[in-house]
Amino acid sequence: MTTSSRKIRIVTDTTAVVPRDYARAHSVEIVPQVVLFGEESFLEEEEIIYVEFVRRLKASAELPKTAAPPPGEFVKAYQRQLAQAETILSIHPSTELSGTVRSAMTAKEESFPKADIRILDTRLVGGPLASMVMMAVDWAEAGVGADEIMSRLKGMIPRGRTYFLVATLEYLQKGGRIGGASALIGSALQIKPLLELRDGRVEVLERIRTHHRAYERLKQLVVSQCPRSPEGQLSVMHADVPQAAQALAEELCSALGCASIPIYTVSASITTHGGPGILAAGFFVP
Repeated sequence: MTTSSRKIRIVTDTTAVVPRDYARAHSVEIVPQVVLFGEESFLEEEEIIYVEFVRRLKASAELPKTAAPPPGEFVKAYQRQLAQAETILSIHPSTELSGTVRSAMTAKEESFPKADIRILDTRLVGGPLASMVMMAVDWAEAGVGADEIMSRLKGMIPRGRTYFLVATLEYLQKGGRIGGASALIGSALQIKPLLELRDGRVEVLERIRTHHRAYERLKQLVVSQCPRSPEGQLSVMHADVPQAAQALAEELCSALGCASIPIYTVSASITTHGGPGILAAGFFVP
């Protein structure tokens, strides 16, 4: 590890689905999102693991709520990282979907006004956000400076693509994260739309009548748009449908001629709003 890499440390949050083993190995701080079942509040992955969350979600008559990490969680993360580094790159999901960036900014402004903490709204979430975090780590460990890393990350934002299917639109409707997809609510609940994350918002890409056709269209879009190179950073994501995710990854590998594609289970906070059954692919176009 170079001197430069010791000067830069990365902070993210659980919506980035960065593997825990990777985070430990590279000193990445993962700040937990908050999940609320009624009056009970849990820090994601610290106070409630995903399997238990899904069990409770399916059994609950009322949809749980989510909250951004409180500023105090960021204060603790920044304190730990500043003990080892001169600069923190804090990399987080779209402000259209989460208050995480605002919470991080509050922590910085109130507790570390003079520290070099750079907070980035990536407009992304899930696998593409994880890719950005891990690329930032790679660049820092290679000795790239903070200004250049931030410039590279900002250049990736408009190139990010995320396409996904949900088992039902009801979770997106109840959670208020449906964006332009709200036009589908009501009589159109039986439609199986192909959704996308566009400029940080959930939008409808196409209205499709069956899940099978939507699934095939998702594959078609990925194969036609994703670069056939590591620069595409392709990943598959799911919420409690591991077999479907594995099948999608294998089919995309075959079509794109790649050896493997990382598969991520999306966080509890994402599952709350999309519901069990989310199946997604994310990547970066040239």
